Formats: sequence, C-alpha cells, structure tokens
Amino acid sequence: MSFSELGLSAELLRAIDEQGYTQPTPVQTQAIPVIMAGRDILAGAQTGTGKTAGFTLPLLQRLTASTQPGQTKRVPRALILTPTRELAAQVAESVATYGKYLALKSAVIFGGVGIHPQIDALRRGVDIVVATPGRLLDHVGQKTVDLSKIEILVLDEADRMLDMGFIHDIRKILALLPRGRQNLLFSATYSDEIKQLADKLLNNPALVEVARRNIDAEGVTQVVHRVDRERKRELLSHLISTNDWRQVLVFTRTKHGANRLAEQLDKDGITAAAIHGNKSQGARTRALADFKAGKVRVLVATDIAARGLDIDQLPHVVNFELPNVAEDYVHRIGRTGRAGASGEAVSLICADELDLLAGIQRLIKRELPLVNVPGFEHDPSIRAEPIPNGRNSARGARNTPRAPRGDQPRREHAPRRDQARGEQPRRDAAPRRDAGRGEQVHRERVPRDQPRREQTARPPRADGRPVERSPGNQRSGQQARREEAPRGEANGNVQHPAPRRDHAEHNAAPQRPRGVQQGQRRDNDSHGNHVPPQRQDGPSGNRAAPAHPQRRPAQREVPALFGRRDVERDGNAS
Repeated sequence: MSFSELGLSAELLRAIDEQGYTQPTPVQTQAIPVIMAGRDILAGAQTGTGKTAGFTLPLLQRLTASTQPGQTKRVPRALILTPTRELAAQVAESVATYGKYLALKSAVIFGGVGIHPQIDALRRGVDIVVATPGRLLDHVGQKTVDLSKIEILVLDEADRMLDMGFIHDIRKILALLPRGRQNLLFSATYSDEIKQLADKLLNNPALVEVARRNIDAEGVTQVVHRVDRERKRELLSHLISTNDWRQVLVFTRTKHGANRLAEQLDKDGITAAAIHGNKSQGARTRALADFKAGKVRVLVATDIAARGLDIDQLPHVVNFELPNVAEDYVHRIGRTGRAGASGEAVSLICADELDLLAGIQRLIKRELPLVNVPGFEHDPSIRAEPIPNGRNSARGARNTPRAPRGDQPRREHAPRRDQARGEQPRRDAAPRRDAGRGEQVHRERVPRDQPRREQTARPPRADGRPVERSPGNQRSGQQARREEAPRGEANGNVQHPAPRRDHAEHNAAPQRPRGVQQGQRRDNDSHGNHVPPQRQDGPSGNRAAPAHPQRRPAQREVPALFGRRDVERDGNAS
C-alpha cells in the first residue's frame, strides 16, 4: 500500500515524496484512515515505527478540510502534548515539514527558553500548538493562549508523561478544552495505566497495536559485556577507539554521572557532550546539533532524553548504566534501528546490575547474549552494592526500610531526681530539709485566706545562741547550714558570726561606726571588732593629719530617666 491509497491530499503527498518515503509503516497504515474518519484512537507501537507521521499527516488533512473560507483570525485548533522539549521540537519539525505546502501555521511551546517570542507567535495566530504541559499552563495563566476552540488533542508518549508526573497538569489542561473534540493517544509502550487513562478520556476509541507490548526493536543487535564497576569508563573508551565508532549515544542513570563521563571521555581524546534536564535549552540544542553534524563523537544522555531523540541512521547505543525501570531499556535501544534500519545496542553491567538485567530479560522475553571482552573480565570476588534509586540516593541509611510510625518505640526520658531515689514527691507539699536533724519534712501549703501557723524554734547555733527567723526574711536550708557550720574549724580558728538583728533592724539603714568617714572602708579584726585606720606619713616625713570629714549634700530620689534612677544634689541632677 502506498500513501496515495490512504486518501491524503496532493500537498501532503508532495511533502512525503520529498522526504523519500514511498510506503507507510504498519502503524501509519492502520492509524491514518481511522483518524481521518474522526474517531478517537489508542495506538501502541514500538519506537521508531513512524508514530509521529501517523498522527501528523491525518491531523493536517482534517484541519485543512475544516478551515472556513475567508477566515482571518487564527486560533489554536489542534494541541499536541509531549513530555520533553526535544520531543516537542521534533514533532514541531515534522508538522512544519509535512505541512510546508498547506496554509497552516504552528508554534512550539516549551520551557527553558524565553516566553516572549512564544507570546508573539501566539498573538500572530496559529492553527497547531505543540507544547509541554508545564509551559502551556504558564501561557494559560498569563492568558496568552485560547484553548476553547481545540478540535483535535494528541497525547504523544502518554505513558512517559504519566511516569514523569504530568497527570495533574494534563487534567488541568483537559478541563480547559471543549467536550466535542477528537482525542488521539500515541505511545511507544502500551501499559495498563494508559488503558485507565483512555477509559476516562477517549470516546469509543479504535485500538491500534501493531506489535506486542514493550517488545524491543527487531533490527537492533543487543549484547551485554560484564565488567567491574570501576572499569566501565575504560572499557567504553576501548570499544569506541578499537571499533572506530563515529557516532555513539551513551545513556547514564544520573545527571552528575553524565557530566562526569563526558569529561572523562574528553580526557581520553574522544569528543563528547552531555545532555540532561539541568542543561539549558540552548546547550541541549547545540549538543544535539553538533552530534547530528558529526562534530561530537559521543553524546551522553539521561533517560529524559531517551524520548524524542530522532537521529537519522544512529548506529550505536550504549547503556553505560542499566535503567531502574525495565521499560526505559526499550526506549533507549529504540534510538537506533529506526524506520527499518539496523543498529547495535551494547550494555555494560557490573555485579550491582544483575537484578536489573534479569528484569529487562523478563520484559522483552528473551535472554541477551553475554560477551566478555579480553582484558576486562570481571572480578568474581567483588560484591554487589545497592543501586541508589530516587530519594534513597542521598544517604545510605535511607536504603533501609523505615518502620511505621506506630511501631516506633517511644522516646525514654531521663528520670527525675526524686524518681531515681524511689521517692514520690507530694504535690501539695514543698519539701525542705531540716538543717539540724537532716530529716526530710514537708510544709503544707496554706491558703492565703488562712493564717500561717507559727514557726517552730530552730536548733541553737554552735555558740549556744538561738536563731530567730522573721516572717519577712526566710532563708533557705543551704544558707542556714552555711551559717551554722563554724568557719575555720579545720584550721582550729573558730570564728563566730555577728548576731542577727531583728526584722526592724534588718530593714533599717546601717549606722556608720564611730571614727569611720563616709565612703571609708571599715576594717575589723578576727573577732569582728572595729580597728581604726592608721595615719600615714606625708611627703615631708611628718604625720599628716586626717582629712576633715566633708559633709555630703542632701540627696533625694527623682523619677527614673532613660532606664536608671537619677539623684538630685543641691538642685542639680547628677
């Protein structure tokens, strides 16, 4: 069957002929007539079989037929959503290539680049919008795009969009679209999740499945090389140099690993560039263009770039690290052997990736040949280590399963001092220690409206004098013990403290002893008796007479200023 038998217009057939295509692929043969009939479709086919042309050609045909004569203002009538920027750029290029002889305009919208050129293109008017979900919602928020006139919705690589967490963005976009539209779902893999999405989105869809689910490309030769973990980069350089590979696409598991591998290959004399999500869109576009032009020999990419990289006649794909998800292996090797061409897929595995290899073989239902490269045989004594995956990659401790919150033991607190001694304090009593007998007694709390009971007399001091305690001057047990213990007893010098004054004397202003001037230090002997100060000799050798005591001016307190209490002397504030 030829393209002319599918009912395509002359303008489309002319563009197809210029690209050198003569016969449609199986997915194109089944999908194009169904889409041109206006039915919803759910198409699953392996990568590299022409899915993009399978929905682009009938979409252009239907939009051309529905164009109203004399229509001046263009509004978006077709929306194509893709998971990655590279895939969006590839689809937009296909739309421009096949529609070059049609009076239709298109615009591509994705992040990583300036939004103002996209706004200008939308204001000029477009018929087809190719976009990623995130940037499209940005335009919706700024009210620069109108989705109320969409006639055809295409979800390309729908399973990848679900894996990348775009389901919430897709639901927001679907809520902005009219109900009477045509929905097309295309994907390289055909999973059960896609069926669930199709049940809610599609209306009596036609099912197109030209190959078994998740099958690998038949024209790709696959081989596995077993090597130690630390010698992978050395083996990769050896294979590229020995076999004279001129164009190699290498996949790593992480962005940091892609950058590091590209730098190491450059040191080995092999031109390489890295492409991943952290790269700016300009850097990603330049790296891909240099790789297609042959300026870069090796392109190191992550799984995010596995979808949408359409490189004509790519001969070699290398899995430097196996993916954590087995389905991603099918997308990786699908970058080679496209459109019936032949290709080679090489996987370098270490002891850590044996389980991942077993999962891939179960998925594709075949056993991959294992070939040892001379000089790079693996060491059987090296043990396998866990592969970081997602949030578990930050710390090794996170690789261990976390116990449920309800099963975790409660944190034990340090016991209180009274609990450590086995004593339970009474809440209605404040414990204090009697200094004389060393017993633990309790003083019950008395309400404020009831009079306090009289205090019992305390044991006498060491000198035999009783200790009087006034209600306004309660001392702690530690202070009492310090006063009762004779000072200097260890040296044989017993000093007796001065007798305690009563409450009235204690609150009264202290009196200056006889012979001591204002501000002069008072010296006492060992028994507490006052010793008058001695006169000192003056400069002339004669004894200097004591200075006449000067009477200080009267003081009175004034209100505090600036946070301190000022004193006014003789009418002047100090």
